[in-house]
Amino acid sequence: MRTGFKAALRFVALLAVVPALVSFWLRSLLVGRDRALVGSSQVLSLIPGLTGQYLRRAFLARALAYCGPNAVIEFGVLFSQTGCRIDDYAYIGPRCSLGLVHIEAHVMLAAGVQIPSGPKTHGTSTAATMRDQQGSPRQVTIGHGAWIGSSAVVMANVGHDSIVGAGAVVTHEIPAMVVAGGVPARVIKQRDAEPLQT
Repeated sequence: MRTGFKAALRFVALLAVVPALVSFWLRSLLVGRDRALVGSSQVLSLIPGLTGQYLRRAFLARALAYCGPNAVIEFGVLFSQTGCRIDDYAYIGPRCSLGLVHIEAHVMLAAGVQIPSGPKTHGTSTAATMRDQQGSPRQVTIGHGAWIGSSAVVMANVGHDSIVGAGAVVTHEIPAMVVAGGVPARVIKQRDAEPLQT
């Protein structure tokens, strides 16, 4: 019964976002898919509660590379890259900002997490203004079951089942099954182990 009810809600949500999808596809022809996604995600991010979750998921399942049917995308979440992948049962907390990222299944992102498209989204040469700098975006992967704390900035891969502390800045890859924190983030201890000696 519950599964059928959820399926019906998903269908209603899809019908409700058809105008947003048509707008997205038309704007994609004019300004490109990524720029069109930014505007659409801003509008959809403002719808609160369970209604907003269903509407965002219905839209993102058709605008992103992948968005799982049981992923949860909370209020205020912004997207900038259509290549983003959100696997099933992932939780994206309020006010997160996501670029080119693969959020694997059962990942939890706390409020305000930022995951840009790698560490070099903009160039830094003096040959041109910052606005004209060419970056080299790359996909960041957050491994299955990882937990990223509030307001962390993640610019490199995080291994499966790892924990990244609140406010951490991840500039280098974090291995699987560890706790990491700090600026820049470093491994503090293995999961279920004593703290590492420094």
